[in-house]
Amino acid sequence: MKKLVTLVLVLSFVASFAQDEEAPKDGWKKGGTFSVLLNQSSFKNWATGGDNAFAGNLNVNYDANLSKGDLTWDNKFIVAYGLANSDSKGTIKTDDRFEINSLLGKKAKGNWYYSMFVNFMTQFTDGYDYGVSDEIAISKLFAPAYLTLGPGMLWKKSDNFKINISPATGKFTFVMDDTLSDVGAFGVDPGENIRTELGFYVGAYHKTDLMKNISLENIVTLYSNYLDQPENIDISHQLNLVMQVNKYISANLGLHTIYDDNMRQEIQFKEVFGVGFNYTF
Repeated sequence: MKKLVTLVLVLSFVASFAQDEEAPKDGWKKGGTFSVLLNQSSFKNWATGGDNAFAGNLNVNYDANLSKGDLTWDNKFIVAYGLANSDSKGTIKTDDRFEINSLLGKKAKGNWYYSMFVNFMTQFTDGYDYGVSDEIAISKLFAPAYLTLGPGMLWKKSDNFKINISPATGKFTFVMDDTLSDVGAFGVDPGENIRTELGFYVGAYHKTDLMKNISLENIVTLYSNYLDQPENIDISHQLNLVMQVNKYISANLGLHTIYDDNMRQEIQFKEVFGVGFNYTF
């Protein structure tokens, strides 16, 4: 808990010295990106060997933010799906994600708002540990699914820089598959479909243009469960770097780091990089 409090203080310190940005204007501000990234490798009579492979990733990142008087309502929708095919492994899933974020705030004073947030995450299709078996699913649609919500205080400099602190956050883990719930997958008690937690939540969002046509987005969340080992803080950090070549072509780098001891007793890391079609809307 001491580490969590220290981090909150550091975030607040950084926020107080953040660069000035224009305050949100009344009305809706909507926009996002749709990207298709492709990777391909081919070998024939290559002396050192190689594996013919083709991979594709689809990503949607969309924001719909409303400002009206002393109210602010920020919404983010994220969809990601990827497949790869190689001569040695066949077709495997490389990415699978569906996430909705909604954050409502009512101005308190200055850049501070009373807030209420909701986050929901799941996936679309079955997941496998391909190094062990491609027949036994280790995850499925709504197995797991995560619902996190709670009241708190929001510090919002702009749509591109905000920190939300919620000291009474409920977190619900759903494993709606009996085979997975029977073995206690994703932290549920064996035979149960839902795990309930109450804890302390911090969420920070920052997006900036590093230079012309290069944008960097950071999304950080931390959660400490009061009811079970509060010193074990769940951490999620997403970094999205978009390097726009022209209106439709870009190079995209996505990094996602997770530590959640209910999911796995080690740090999880995912990287997606590719060049492909990128449409801004």
